[in-house]
Amino acid sequence: MKATVILSTYNAEAWLEKVLFGFSVQTENDFEIIIADDGSGPNTKNLIDSMRANFSNPIIHVWHKDNGFQKTQILNKAIIKSNSDYLIFTDGDCIPRNDFVATHLDFKQKGFFLSGGYFKLPMTVSTTINKNDIISQSCFDTDWLTKQGLEKSYKNLKLNCSPFQAKILNAVTPTNASWNGHNSSGWKSDLIAVNGFNQEMQYGGEDRELGERLVYMGLKSKQIRYSAICIHLDHSRGYVNEDALAKNKAIRKFTKDNKVIRTNYGIDLCL
Repeated sequence: MKATVILSTYNAEAWLEKVLFGFSVQTENDFEIIIADDGSGPNTKNLIDSMRANFSNPIIHVWHKDNGFQKTQILNKAIIKSNSDYLIFTDGDCIPRNDFVATHLDFKQKGFFLSGGYFKLPMTVSTTINKNDIISQSCFDTDWLTKQGLEKSYKNLKLNCSPFQAKILNAVTPTNASWNGHNSSGWKSDLIAVNGFNQEMQYGGEDRELGERLVYMGLKSKQIRYSAICIHLDHSRGYVNEDALAKNKAIRKFTKDNKVIRTNYGIDLCL
């Protein structure tokens, strides 16, 4: 297969269903989906089993017991299970536009990882979107979104720009082309080389720390935030923990100060 899509989830079946509908209508169909499940209850498994009927793509459910926020660990387990040499990462609250996979494959390049973004929706609009809106791609139309309550903003340009405009905006945006867990991709061999995600880290910069180690290994990052489009569904963040944020900050500082390439707390621990 050309790619593996790895998407993370935790007890968010309503949002995960919408995201999977987004992957069911991709213009590029030669990919597998691995759902990295950080300890959800049985309702998530039931949803995944029922959704398989909508896909010709393989869907692999990688799960471990709930032990708090252990996203880095379940992502490493998903990397091990992947059957492609190119991995696309996103989250179970980000609906991909129908060219999402194709765009990542079009931009992939040896010696690089790709950095995308998302278009954030308020809760009122997030709950309004249904299967038909995703299949028809109405949920990526700014006029439709405005009718559902989205405020008008220059930021809405992200959904409307042409490929030529996207190329220019990718080049001039001041946003750093970091590894973003909701929309990034890279070669499996590169991720293995840095030993994947640092499993000491919980929520807060854990994805960017991976990207920083990839850069220290010699990779460059390529900005595709205006080309690879996904819309982010709103939700609460009860997993935010100040102690974990402080710990993650210290780990990132150590990584930066020492130009760490390979974490000692990564994929190896899952083998």
